[in-house]
Amino acid sequence: MKFIGIIPARYKSIRFPGKPLALLNNKPIIQWVYENAALALENVWVATDDDRIYKTVEKFGGKVIKTLSSHRSGTDRCAEASRILSEKFSFDIVINIQGDEPFINPEQIKQLASCFNEKTEIATLIKKIETTEELFNSNRPKVVIDNNRNALYFSRSPIPFVRGEKEYNWLLAATFWVHIGMYAYRNKILQEITKLHPGKLESAEALEQLRWLENGFKIKTSVTRHESIGIDTPDDLQTAKDIINGLK
Repeated sequence: MKFIGIIPARYKSIRFPGKPLALLNNKPIIQWVYENAALALENVWVATDDDRIYKTVEKFGGKVIKTLSSHRSGTDRCAEASRILSEKFSFDIVINIQGDEPFINPEQIKQLASCFNEKTEIATLIKKIETTEELFNSNRPKVVIDNNRNALYFSRSPIPFVRGEKEYNWLLAATFWVHIGMYAYRNKILQEITKLHPGKLESAEALEQLRWLENGFKIKTSVTRHESIGIDTPDDLQTAKDIINGLK
């Protein structure tokens, strides 16, 4: 199977405008992401609607493609980019790489790629929850899986509910998984899921992957021990800088 990595990047972030171009140790965030992804995949592209991001990627020698500004999600931007790129390259699987995670581990990308066999439609990563704080954090989507590690449901609530136990004992009574938001899709499946309309579950939880489950698609999960740091705000950028300075 042939893989392609696509990094969707937009300039107009509500909480942090211009985030992909913010400098982390004199290098834009998008360059950090690109270079780490390129350690795992031979074919990596940035997909953006913004000329500033486009020119920045060209300047550091990356591959970049222009997409529409109307996309509501990174998945939609990846779908358009893959349609354009499929006219130039042959590939089976599209890996959607978050453009705001400068410390993304190349091993995670390789692990995601290893999920694919002839039956896999969509794949993503999960990580065991170790703290009660994370378990009850609604910004950290949880997932329950079946015996074949296919996702059954994603929720901002802690799932499963542990009956008869105090909340501070839940981690001792059951295993909980947090979702690591990186996806890979068969190119054909990617085109199909971006044509779907949002369903009731997605509208309730604000999690796009529920749209896919509602429509019968299967999402394979793989357990990772790694978790990169997302840059959502200027404070997150400062945290990333502190991490780098701590390593020196």
